[in-house]
Amino acid sequence: MGPLHGIKIVEFAALGPAPMGAMLLADLGAEVLRIERKASVTGRPTADLFDPKIDILNRSRRVVALDMKKPEAIATALRLIEKADAVIEGFRPGVMERLGVGPDVCLARNPRLVYGRMTGWGQHGTLAHAAGHDINYLSLSGALHAIGEPGRKPVAPLNLVADCGGGAMLLAFGVLAALLEARSSGRGQVVDAAMTDGSATLMSMMYTLKAMGQWTQQRGDNLLDGGAHFYDTYQCSDGKWLSVGAIEPQFYALLLEKTGITDPAFQAQWDRGQWPVLREKLATIIATRTRDAWCAIFEGSDACVAPVLDMDEAPHHPHNRSRNTFIEINGVTQPA
Repeated sequence: MGPLHGIKIVEFAALGPAPMGAMLLADLGAEVLRIERKASVTGRPTADLFDPKIDILNRSRRVVALDMKKPEAIATALRLIEKADAVIEGFRPGVMERLGVGPDVCLARNPRLVYGRMTGWGQHGTLAHAAGHDINYLSLSGALHAIGEPGRKPVAPLNLVADCGGGAMLLAFGVLAALLEARSSGRGQVVDAAMTDGSATLMSMMYTLKAMGQWTQQRGDNLLDGGAHFYDTYQCSDGKWLSVGAIEPQFYALLLEKTGITDPAFQAQWDRGQWPVLREKLATIIATRTRDAWCAIFEGSDACVAPVLDMDEAPHHPHNRSRNTFIEINGVTQPA
């Protein structure tokens, strides 16, 4: 059932964050109908290729295949949209208009409709019609420049920040906000979700720290980017890694206690000039034990230390198992 039970959404199949945004809404109980293109590059209906056993982002919804180049398919899509609460699409600006299912046409037929649009650059702006991917959208928001090691190149954080966080999450957030507004006003609206805008929004804390003079433009030189010795990752004797995030003084004190550190130099926690030296010292200590041995020492403490798990290990961690963070559907392990 879920909290969105009764909400009907029409999703036009696309790549990137739009499917994830639709998945989130469907997982919460919305009835999402995904419209796939009738013919794929193989000549077979795309809907026949749809495999919920493999493509996690396409779970929890039904699929219909339409050839959107045919008038009867457009008419079918519009009939579905007339009865829907929301539409989600993830094409470049103008594509939906050329197909005959743009927001003006759809809102004329269904004034309460929320029309969610997911793009990289947005529906307008100097780059609106240019191609791009997650790494490009991060580049313009200031996020990519801030991620990486000192003196090294910027590092793309997978596609978590623009596609997933700044894209899918904010698309779903915007659609839900517009649905709430439509309930009170009876009027729908267009949600212009852009990954560049979204990733910039996710950088709000860093822009705050920069305005306060507490964030430099140098990668790996700041509190939350690995610059601090108490907020970094460390390799253990078995080649596996620990994450350390002991920011607060009481947590930092526990870190020193659990690692057996008595070196007075570590008392200068907030002396930025000492961070590189203290990082090397801490790295040497962490390298003396295996990851599991350190986990046993830190287990249940507030030292803010956790194992860096890979994608095979994460689903089996006791905490994740206790919360059903990962589930198995049709033999495929996936985030719940």
